[in-house]
Amino acid sequence: MNSNPVSLFFRLSRPVFLLGGALQYFLGLGIVYFLGISIDENIAIIGLFLVLAIQLSTQYLNEYYDAPLDQYNENRTLFTGGSGVLGDDDENKLPRSVAQYAAVITLTAAAILAFYLLRSNALSPAAGVILVLAFLGSFFYSVPPVRLSFTGYGELTTSIIVANLVPIFAFLLQTGETHRLLAMATFPLTFLHMAMLVAFALPDYGVDVKYRKTNLAVRMGWENAMTFHNIFILAGFAVLGLATSFGLPSGIALPAFLPLILGLLQIWYMRRIAAGLKPNWRALTLSAVILFASTSYLLAFAFWTR
Repeated sequence: MNSNPVSLFFRLSRPVFLLGGALQYFLGLGIVYFLGISIDENIAIIGLFLVLAIQLSTQYLNEYYDAPLDQYNENRTLFTGGSGVLGDDDENKLPRSVAQYAAVITLTAAAILAFYLLRSNALSPAAGVILVLAFLGSFFYSVPPVRLSFTGYGELTTSIIVANLVPIFAFLLQTGETHRLLAMATFPLTFLHMAMLVAFALPDYGVDVKYRKTNLAVRMGWENAMTFHNIFILAGFAVLGLATSFGLPSGIALPAFLPLILGLLQIWYMRRIAAGLKPNWRALTLSAVILFASTSYLLAFAFWTR
């Protein structure tokens, strides 16, 4: 293992996850642009950094509290099983306290940015409520005594925050009110994000069962988790199609159906795993990320270019 502290801290931060938050934020801004509303660039940038600060603090807290469990994971991928860089008794790893201090710093940064938005009158009551809900869901994902990641509700909470609340927050900072296009564009992504998180949970399933981490996959059971993974993908694209009946422009929705091909391949591969195929966890988790990210990107791109 590379014991360079800078390299280890970079891996601890797992910046690849920040791309998801940024993408969803730009989806919300894209809807603002599509509606012909002027975007305050300074407020947009501050809001983005606020979202990323909360996201980073969640990552550090998750690493801190899950480190004792993650050390037993033998199926770690780029997206699952923790970073694996924390260990108080290993000189080639970072002390767990590093993650704790990093969380405090990023939470402080988030508080400062939120205060700036409040002083700038950009944080409307609705935006403030969304921000508080997103913070509470993110903070208590890993932190006791709530620790949503051990209840089976962590995946749902995270999916709602990332797929729904982040775009809504970006939109509210610019307009102060919501719009029906937000629901039409984000609810399909909620299902795809849930499918992604179920795919993330499967490589860790054995360790989670052994050490009683009762996340959604453990609560449902191995076979049910794979079935619901497939249902979530189909539901995501079904809701996207339904949204066109309620006013989502076809020019926005149609490009977002392109990843359906990947979704069907992922369902096929999951069914093969259920039938006994030895899984390639890296391929499965990467495919799940690409499915969610590409659908989000195509929706955002369509809003920005129409």
